[in-house]
Amino acid sequence: MSDATMSKPRLKTSAMIASIAGEGQITRSAPFGHALVELAKQKQSVIGMTADLSKYTDLHIFAKAFPERFYQMGMAEQLLMGAASGMAHEGAQPFVTTYAVFATRRAYDFIHQTIAEDNLDVKIVCALPGLTTGYGPSHQAAEDLALMRAMPNMTVIDPCDALDIEQMVPAIAAHKGPVYARLLRGNVPAVLDEYDYTFELGKAKMLRDGAEVLIISSGLMTMRALEVAKALESDRIGVGVLHVPTIKPLDTQTILREAKRTGRLVVVAENHTVIGGLGEAVAAELMRAGVSCPLRQVGLPDKFLAAGALPTLHDRYGISASTMADSIKGWLS
Repeated sequence: MSDATMSKPRLKTSAMIASIAGEGQITRSAPFGHALVELAKQKQSVIGMTADLSKYTDLHIFAKAFPERFYQMGMAEQLLMGAASGMAHEGAQPFVTTYAVFATRRAYDFIHQTIAEDNLDVKIVCALPGLTTGYGPSHQAAEDLALMRAMPNMTVIDPCDALDIEQMVPAIAAHKGPVYARLLRGNVPAVLDEYDYTFELGKAKMLRDGAEVLIISSGLMTMRALEVAKALESDRIGVGVLHVPTIKPLDTQTILREAKRTGRLVVVAENHTVIGGLGEAVAAELMRAGVSCPLRQVGLPDKFLAAGALPTLHDRYGISASTMADSIKGWLS
């Protein structure tokens, strides 16, 4: 056994569900649950619904504050979506939570036929998006954005951190129509506070500029992109970061404006398969607009992912900050 191998701490089973927060990183507890409670204080139509996962989607905080407006539907995601559509028909605004794999794979047809087709005001907020669990393909929602982007009437959101989630909740409540939002739960990193950031539905935001590289990112990959940008400063590589929390509708105007700037490598980074997500959406917009630029993708491969400790898997599939930085330096050379 090498010295390098011996020096690495042995990862425990808990690392399969470890927080995405780095060591010493500032976090806020259950931003979705607390934001939903604040919204419900102002809006009587808001209700919470889940399929036996309130504790694991932070909806238990809402349930404690508003027990009369909380509906536990049991382990029946198709029933959950059908019931939510009925509630919306009667004037309620359901916030529905489950795991991303269960909403997008198990209950897709029910969302399509009972919610999206009638353009109902149901907000579907789902934990364990992309590669945020090590429990293998049954729980890894690597293709959720592609599925929900393809559904008519559906707005699709991939927030980065606690601030994004806190501001997203009232914003999607003000939007009339179905929404699919990814959810980071538990102790969620707070990284956007220092960038004078405000969430706006349908808007991408430049968090920092850079002359050599532009990273267009969503979700937790924006956090990784900011880490990469700081790390590459020592190599005198200027990295700009464009955060795209709304995947659909896409802020094409801002993306094209930044991608048109000459002399920059454009990297699209997402916690999602490279098939059908933000990367291909950006590539399609660049093609349609006739914008030519060097373009690379950081994302999950088109395969069923392994089970294991999250730090190991993020390195293996190239979405950790260190592997992403190495990829960018390789592309530039």
